[in-house]
Amino acid sequence: MKKQHQRTLRLSGIRPFVLYALRHTFLTRLGAAGCDAWTLARIGNCRRDLLDHVIVVNERHLKRLMNEYVRYYHEDRTHLGLEKQTPVGREAATDSDADSLVIAMPRLGGLHHRYDLAA
Repeated sequence: MKKQHQRTLRLSGIRPFVLYALRHTFLTRLGAAGCDAWTLARIGNCRRDLLDHVIVVNERHLKRLMNEYVRYYHEDRTHLGLEKQTPVGREAATDSDADSLVIAMPRLGGLHHRYDLAA
C-alpha cells in the first residue's frame, strides 16, 4: 500500500514530506527557546493522544480540539504518576457485579472513551 500511495502522490504532482522531521524540528526549536521538559512532555502527550489522529482544518477547529483535550486530560485520562487516577480525582467504581453494565462515553470525537458502570 505504501508504494501505491507514493505513486499516487507522484502522479498528482504532490511532493511527499516526512512529518517526523517537522515534529523533531519544532520540538528542538522549543527546547532551544527555553521550554522546560514538562512542557515538551505535555506537547508530546497531546500529539500522541490527539493530533496524530485528526486533521485540523483551521485555527478555530484546533482551539476546540485543544479545549476538549485539556478537559479529557484532567477529567478522564488516568496517570501512572497519580496511581492511575485523574488529576481531578474521579472516583473509581468499586462494587461491580458480574451483571453490571459498562457504558462507554466517547471523548475527543470518539478517539478515546471513558468507561463507567451504569447506575
